[in-house]
Amino acid sequence: MKEMKNITLNKPLIRPIERIIEENYRVKTFVIQAKEIAERAKPGQFVMVWVPGVDEIPMSISGVNREKIMITVARVGEATEALHSKNEGDLIGVRGPYGSSFGTEYKRVLMIGGGYGVAPLTWLAEILAKKGSEIYFILGAKTRRDIILYNRIKRASREVIITTEDGSEGIKGLATDALKSILSNENFEPEAIYTCGPEKMMAKVINIALKNNIHVEASFERYIKCGVGICGSCAIGDLRVCVEGPVFTEKEIIKMRKYLGKEKLDPASRRVKI
Repeated sequence: MKEMKNITLNKPLIRPIERIIEENYRVKTFVIQAKEIAERAKPGQFVMVWVPGVDEIPMSISGVNREKIMITVARVGEATEALHSKNEGDLIGVRGPYGSSFGTEYKRVLMIGGGYGVAPLTWLAEILAKKGSEIYFILGAKTRRDIILYNRIKRASREVIITTEDGSEGIKGLATDALKSILSNENFEPEAIYTCGPEKMMAKVINIALKNNIHVEASFERYIKCGVGICGSCAIGDLRVCVEGPVFTEKEIIKMRKYLGKEKLDPASRRVKI
């Protein structure tokens, strides 16, 4: 069962960036001293990150180390470009944690992440590994250059299967192809599947999980303005990603199923195709 935290920090903490880790050519991990958030956060939750003079944007928490939180950020727009231009010691604002979290009670799990969607799953894998869970992790990317967080994932997992669309690393093909192969292995029957990444990929993962009667939890991304459920910009049907999500279980996913991988709201609240 997924978990939700009601205690949040709604006023931004203004803190220096303590460390910046280059993950690949367009992804960086930022380490921030934020005890107030770190002691409350659970895997799957997110924070609102304020880049002074630019914008405030939602970011998944990709790890917690004592009093520090980590956010792993791809350079995809104005705000993330501005964040990527920051140096260690520069100030940013963070508030949260917000939203629901992944369940952590399962012992045999399969994780499938695509692109920078592997970030929240990496922290989840580390937590489950400490609890003794058996983890198989499918790490999907377009090319070898796009793979991130591999070393952390490898340490936490029993097996890591890499797929790239161009075959430059691991298996050539899609992450969902590897998923089908693993589920055909009689020696491993997962109790739960966790997924995060491109929505069309997740829609396929969800369909496969439901077909095989496997518990599934998926973390969704939508345009989030407020982070507290007021504006409705992140709605998927009747559910809000910032409050009921970003992690949804199969009972909720079934209600949202007709929207998945098809449409979302843009910054002007217009429905656009994914």
